[in-house]
Amino acid sequence: MNAIVNEKDEITMKLVHYFVTEENYTPINVQGAKDEIWLENLNGPYKIIRINSKYIHNNEQLNFDLFKMNFVIKQIKKKTLSFKMNVLNICLDMGNAVKLENNSKIINTINISNFNELKKNSTLKEFFPKFKNMIFKNYDGLKSFEEIIHITDDINNKTEKENKKYEQVFKPKKIIITKILIILCIIMYIVSLFLGENFDNALVILGANNRNLVLSGEFYRLILSSFLHGNLIHLVVNMYSLWIIGSQVENYIGRWKYLIIYILSALMGNLMSIVFLGEYSLSVGASGAIFGLMGALIYFGYHYRLYLSNTLTTQIIPIVIINLILGFTLNGIDNAAHIGGLIGGYLATMIVGIKYKSSKAEFINGLIVYIILAVFLVFAAIKFA
Repeated sequence: MNAIVNEKDEITMKLVHYFVTEENYTPINVQGAKDEIWLENLNGPYKIIRINSKYIHNNEQLNFDLFKMNFVIKQIKKKTLSFKMNVLNICLDMGNAVKLENNSKIINTINISNFNELKKNSTLKEFFPKFKNMIFKNYDGLKSFEEIIHITDDINNKTEKENKKYEQVFKPKKIIITKILIILCIIMYIVSLFLGENFDNALVILGANNRNLVLSGEFYRLILSSFLHGNLIHLVVNMYSLWIIGSQVENYIGRWKYLIIYILSALMGNLMSIVFLGEYSLSVGASGAIFGLMGALIYFGYHYRLYLSNTLTTQIIPIVIINLILGFTLNGIDNAAHIGGLIGGYLATMIVGIKYKSSKAEFINGLIVYIILAVFLVFAAIKFA
């Protein structure tokens, strides 16, 4: 049986098939869009590709179409936290009277009316080197339902694989490391209560952070101090925060990566602390490491921002800002440790990476910046000593 498929529909199907299966673009739902397909790949040469099969008969209609596109693009930029977004606008049915000037700074509009123009298009050849070989490799035309089904199956299989990746990342997992960290903090608090008559002395013995002691060679304080707490309220608040935030990080990023992030966050937070605290001041608490876990969520949320929708901007970032403001306004809070932990957690997550998203370049950049910052803080602490 022959399939009744016109040339415009055939070009549309092949373009979608190529971009989804070969260039890792994902279809996105645009409310009110009719006779047009929107695809996104925030790491692609064009972050957004729009395939428009509506008839555009003159430049006035084209300008109005671009105006509507700009509105949609602004919404996508807001959702994906993108400052810049280049868009390829592929029009498949454009009248002869339309003159393409491409005056838009972010939208590159091209006209493809037939397969001959599709093969010769310079923009597609320049930005998508595999395009010419891939799109015409398997089909000379959609002459049967079998070929249509083959294209559809390819797209569905690719989408199904991507969905399985997301499911693997976000499905609930057993929380172990967070529970162990909480138990250790509780044990250390109980030990500090029974170790000597003076509570501050007990904290010093167990590993409270102090500039002079650290610079004298007691580097273990940069980690152990994150398991100590000054009073019961301090412990309860931090353990509650650790359970809420830590459970999410452990679930999304993985147990051992999570533990590395926690330790590196605590280390960076306490390094920042000894720079800004007085030489006789003591600093204890898991809050620097917890802020590091918030930094990890920011990094994770940015990479999975399409899946998490507005969670990053409406929940994670506001919580960080509110806690930092409280740290600056309330007495007795080591905000230097919070800021250092936040930065350290973000960089540590770059180092350990997140599944299906991180690159080798991010690992190298995160490692270099973390080391440079740590060394700088050590020298700063020595200078202020």
